[in-house]
Amino acid sequence: MNDLSANTELPAGAAVVGEPIRHESAHLHVSGRAEYADDVALPPNTLHAAFGISRIAHGRIKSMDLSAVLAAPGVVAVVRAGDVPGENNYGGIVHDDPIFADGLVQYAGQTLFAVAATSYNAARRAAAKARVEYEELPPILDIRSALTAHSFVIPSQLVVRGEARTQLPQAPHRLQGTMEVGGQDHFYLEGQIAIALPQDDGAMHVLSSTQHPTEVQNIVAHALGVAAHAIVVQCRRMGGGFGGKESQPALIAAAAAVLARKTQRPVKLRLDRDADMLITGKRHDFVADYDVGFDADGRIIALALMLASRCGYSADLSGPVNDRAICHVDNAYFIEHIELVSHRCKTHTVSNTAFRGFGGPQGMLVIEQIIDEIARSLHLDPLDVRRRNYYGAAPRDVTHYGQIVDDNILDLLTDRLEASSDYRKRRKQIAAWNAANTTIKRGIAFTPVKFGISFNATVYNQAGALVHIYTDGSVLLNHGGTEMGQGLYTKVAQVVVAEFGLPLERVRTSATDTSKVPNTSATAASSGADLNGKAAQAACQILCARLVEHACKVYNVKTDQVRFVGGEVEVGAQRIAFATLVQSAYQARISLSAAGYYATPKIHWDRSKLNGRPFFYFAYGVAVSEVAIDTLSGETQLTRLDILHDVGTSLNPAIDRGQIEGGFLQGVGWLTTEELWWNERGELKTHAPSTYKIPSVRDWPLHTDIRILEQQPNPEDTIHRSKAVGEPPLMLAMSTLHAIRDAVAACGPLGVLPDLPAPATPEAVLCAIERVRCKRPEA
Repeated sequence: MNDLSANTELPAGAAVVGEPIRHESAHLHVSGRAEYADDVALPPNTLHAAFGISRIAHGRIKSMDLSAVLAAPGVVAVVRAGDVPGENNYGGIVHDDPIFADGLVQYAGQTLFAVAATSYNAARRAAAKARVEYEELPPILDIRSALTAHSFVIPSQLVVRGEARTQLPQAPHRLQGTMEVGGQDHFYLEGQIAIALPQDDGAMHVLSSTQHPTEVQNIVAHALGVAAHAIVVQCRRMGGGFGGKESQPALIAAAAAVLARKTQRPVKLRLDRDADMLITGKRHDFVADYDVGFDADGRIIALALMLASRCGYSADLSGPVNDRAICHVDNAYFIEHIELVSHRCKTHTVSNTAFRGFGGPQGMLVIEQIIDEIARSLHLDPLDVRRRNYYGAAPRDVTHYGQIVDDNILDLLTDRLEASSDYRKRRKQIAAWNAANTTIKRGIAFTPVKFGISFNATVYNQAGALVHIYTDGSVLLNHGGTEMGQGLYTKVAQVVVAEFGLPLERVRTSATDTSKVPNTSATAASSGADLNGKAAQAACQILCARLVEHACKVYNVKTDQVRFVGGEVEVGAQRIAFATLVQSAYQARISLSAAGYYATPKIHWDRSKLNGRPFFYFAYGVAVSEVAIDTLSGETQLTRLDILHDVGTSLNPAIDRGQIEGGFLQGVGWLTTEELWWNERGELKTHAPSTYKIPSVRDWPLHTDIRILEQQPNPEDTIHRSKAVGEPPLMLAMSTLHAIRDAVAACGPLGVLPDLPAPATPEAVLCAIERVRCKRPEA
């Protein structure tokens, strides 16, 4: 295994791809010198903006008196729906997201107007002075209520393979149950922010903390009623995104731009933490009702499943989020007969949006609970039941949406982690502990992950990059991916360095910019390095080909006699500096700039039938979690964690390991501590760190063994045979939830099925313990 002590000091000519290079901004992060949008120096006439928001969940606006807002000290302008020059919408797919509510309010926290003032505090104080009268209407606040009312943001979807309804009554064993999982706030360290700077002839330059600059560009253009070429959106870095800066930043940028257009002054709009959590969307919470038939060994015969998610008041990204949930209800398991209906519920709550995993984690949780309950009802080890249901050789290698699982390494991963974690031995030790102890119960669980890599919507699986070589031999790189701390800029720079044979310091990455690389896809779906790395490589290969051709002419050698290595160029038997060849090419009037492009091959997807090959490949991982629970308080502690994760041939083991660790802990937060709670009026009451608990360093396991699977390159032609690592590790946290379920089950008789929703907060754990103590085992 590579030494993961991240560094940038490598011997001349050393291969940079695959080395644990530190994050390109690490020295800036730790010294506080990394510049985020809020740090950018602004013109002295810049205004600061704040939103006025609804305090009710559902109703019609009878009157909105903003006279006191306008009269407040420092206020320069106020805008509402009627002041938007173009389209009053920031919905990227369905145009049902008004920038400012126009007559109808659909959630508590919905933006009604925005005010620009000479200071941030002046804008906030002024916004609070609005007088709004409503005609309140009954709100729909939860999934079950929406199902009863047939309230949906988009039509439901049905997927059928085989004959589930016929097979279920014939199955030797059968179980029905429900899985419930809550949402999750992104809680990025840097909140939502945009700065709009007016330019000549109605153009606008926007600095936005966004994962999707092109969508922000298009939404701002539509809001201002101008063409896309009049809007430039730039993002150097974000202080976290996690999906929350994919569609949501368009609202912030559009409002700032409308104010900037009206005042003809720069406008900065930054949300504080409370406003951010009230206004912006979360991870979708889900409810699933299932009916599963299985044999005496625990192998699934048939499954009927109802999935329903709380989408909020508008569609946002709920269509593709729920489609991905559909595509991941199998997780690692072959299900021959399945009937699945997916409901996308409309509620009068904030519109939920993208979040790391994008619906996949919610789908996986359903099947993992089903597998766990099958095992408990048969008095079998859940790992044995999992392995019996794994995808395997034909015909057990085709998903319910028609994709062949031809890169399956589940057995390899499971064999290795089962052995290295001493899973079987520890399970026996835990059983003995639980038999002897009544207050502290322990639990253990082994769960797998199979996660599809690519956007479900085929069109987004494309990327562009722009590479310049300057006459001194230095290189400037730009691509459509955005940096949010995940190390994308570092990885793509490593790719460029490898092509030119240069030291890393000779390559610089400039801010993502819609005027440099157009029509970009969001940095999402774990595809950032796959797409942008390949695009950058393509641009470099164009330039290398030009330089090689020039060298062949000048030095009278063949193409295979020219190599780029160690900051130099081998030309036949001699070596020259890279900069020398570049200068010579410039003198010969050869272009030293190239645009690269990449489109993911092999994928196709029929959205109407939910069938095809939506994913280029699958990323895999396995985890074992061990926990202890206090049966008197419901408190849980993660005591040990073992992970073996598949990243193909790692581009950067240090960054990949960081993604594995961070993704896992974020998943633990979602499933154990991060509870979103609305009152009966539809008001979110967990909108600050005082009421919403994300994991801290104290939640990290006491003992960890986290490994990257080595010598297992991606069989597909990805960038240097690597695999995506942004999202899949989050789902390894399912092992922690199931370890808690295991500990809760130990409080009751053998065979009892623990009824534990997620997040497994202390209150939820205590209630689950009481229920298992009163339950009878499944027959």
